Amino acid sequence: MNLGRNISYLRKQKKWTQEQFAEEMNVTRQTVSRWESDEITPELSKLVDMSELFACKLDALVKEELSVQKKIYSSVQIRRISAFKMASYVMISSNPEEDAIGYMERWAVNSGFKAAVPQIKCIGWDFPFVSQEQKSRFGMHGYVAACIIPEEFETEYPGVQYLENMEADYAVITIKEPFVQPFERIPNAYKLITEYLQENNFKEKQQDNVISCFEYEYKKGEVTYMDVFVHVDGAPRTKPESI
Repeated sequence: MNLGRNISYLRKQKKWTQEQFAEEMNVTRQTVSRWESDEITPELSKLVDMSELFACKLDALVKEELSVQKKIYSSVQIRRISAFKMASYVMISSNPEEDAIGYMERWAVNSGFKAAVPQIKCIGWDFPFVSQEQKSRFGMHGYVAACIIPEEFETEYPGVQYLENMEADYAVITIKEPFVQPFERIPNAYKLITEYLQENNFKEKQQDNVISCFEYEYKKGEVTYMDVFVHVDGAPRTKPESI
């Protein structure tokens, strides 16, 4: 069974002793110990309380092996990201992410950007300004793909919008192999950041000339990683760094 291991894992993530968790659950320490060893199964009402306390879906608490998350996700860190310029393109379609990235890949070749820059860094984020009719009737969504541009790069090749992201603080988490289960791993990364912000009294921030959240995909050897960035307010000042 995964339940006992999950209770123990989530308790330790909260940095609670068995005694502290028992107090939260209004049971004895011995009961917590028996839960974690799978000697007894918590009542349904206690499982519901646990799922709320740990901000975890009940089904995941009972059935999944949550400790595997440690192998998939890094810890959340606050990073001050230096200002950067980018060439971007918005795509609204039924498959906007792939379409927008494909467009920027072609632009990078045709503009000479790929030849001029040895290591291209591309980021992306959801484009929210899509009508309800486009969504419901045609199944369309929006996505922005962007290549980060060094100061020295110049081109007259058209077809992109140039933007600048100002220096800003971001909560950042890294996902290992995000596309193994993209509809679980990527949304869960945002969930983990949200939980971190709540626990540390930080707030998400909306600001002109700063992207609210974006994703940066890259490879190390044969392994694919994705960094998820969420703009935050109230973070301690740190030394600026590049993506």
